[in-house]
Amino acid sequence: MNRFRKRRNVMLVLGGVLTSLVLLMALLAGVFSPHDYSKQALPKALKPPCWAEGGSWTHPLGTDHLGRDILSRILYGARASLAVGVGSVLISLIIGICLGLISGFYGKWTDSLIMRIADIQLSFPPIFLAIALMAVIPPSLTSLILVLGTVSWVQFGRVARGSTLSVKEKEFVEAARSLGTTNFKIILRHILPNILSPLVVIATVSTSSMILAEAGLSFLGLGVQPPTPAWGSMLSEGRTYFNVAWWYATFPGFAIFMTVLGFNMLGDGLRRKWAS
Repeated sequence: MNRFRKRRNVMLVLGGVLTSLVLLMALLAGVFSPHDYSKQALPKALKPPCWAEGGSWTHPLGTDHLGRDILSRILYGARASLAVGVGSVLISLIIGICLGLISGFYGKWTDSLIMRIADIQLSFPPIFLAIALMAVIPPSLTSLILVLGTVSWVQFGRVARGSTLSVKEKEFVEAARSLGTTNFKIILRHILPNILSPLVVIATVSTSSMILAEAGLSFLGLGVQPPTPAWGSMLSEGRTYFNVAWWYATFPGFAIFMTVLGFNMLGDGLRRKWAS
């Protein structure tokens, strides 16, 4: 029974299913969405979901205050959330790996300098630093990805540095040095492949954090800008009408919840798989 449970890895399976569904929503939004996400129809404003009184299957999840179809906007909003989540994590992963490898491999003053920079950045909570940066630059999807990627590299850098310090003392690294292999090739061929596993797990979980950060910034009006739909901005708009149109904010909030849950479960499943 224990062997069966270990092999099954429910967290990995459920996380993979949820993240795959969100990915399909984003990729096939043009196929699944019943309406143009930006099309306004004021006479149909705040129509309830199809199963509620006054609702219809024309708008399965109802409409917003401008008569726009909520289902279509949620489907297209998945694109913005995944673009920010994956894009910002890739940027922070690249920065963190490069600086962590350099810091851990060369040590001495290089290590001290990079770690002091990391300590300074850690003194500012990433979300507050992102808010400050987004407040002074023109808000857009591209700038949001760059800002979130830049402020969240530290955790990747620290893990990469710690793993590099351990791996560089291994026998196969010493053997490569004795054969005259250059430092660059040692880092690229021998150290980098051996430190990626924990970084992939962190990247998976960090994707959910970046999606939450995007939703929070869009909620404040500092993220994805109209007319591009974003789950955070839909929540911000829907809170005004929550007493008369609960569906307006509920469904985007549920989409955020399921996406974050999926990535967290996927990361936990990968951690359990590599730990076993």
